[in-house]
Amino acid sequence: MSHTCVVALEHALLVSLREHPASGSELARRFAKSIGFFWSATHQQIYKVLHRMAADGWIEGDADQARTTYTLTPLGDQVLADWISSPTPPEKTRNDLAVKMRAASFGDRTHLLSELAELVAEHRIRLAHYEAMQRRDYPDPSTLIDHELDQYLVLRGGIRMEEYWISWLTEYLEAHS
Repeated sequence: MSHTCVVALEHALLVSLREHPASGSELARRFAKSIGFFWSATHQQIYKVLHRMAADGWIEGDADQARTTYTLTPLGDQVLADWISSPTPPEKTRNDLAVKMRAASFGDRTHLLSELAELVAEHRIRLAHYEAMQRRDYPDPSTLIDHELDQYLVLRGGIRMEEYWISWLTEYLEAHS
């Protein structure tokens, strides 16, 4: 059975559990604080997928008094390794916002400009959060190796994405002010 067609939530959970075993509620908090900037999921989605992954033998739960802590099984480790080794399909980018921006002259641009201003503010908040994480967690990136280096580089990608959005949306707003 091939495991490469599984939706990304399973892979995000496998990565998170490989980093550190956790309960469903701990995973939900991780998604809210860090993973959620790249992939979001509700508590209900997380629990549903955890149950399916346990039924498939990818993870196992160790139940104590109040919660179940999940860890990867050898099969889960193999699924994760297979997914990492498999080619990533070309991204199919659809950007509704870009289409709206292109078409703005055909309608009332006022609402779009307001939406863009709100998006810039949201991206600035996220950028500040990422930069604070970088200062706190990676004061000397030159010493990083292996998993810590991978985590740092993904964070840097997040910083660059936020800078891109702020720059592009601000350019559009300034051109129409």
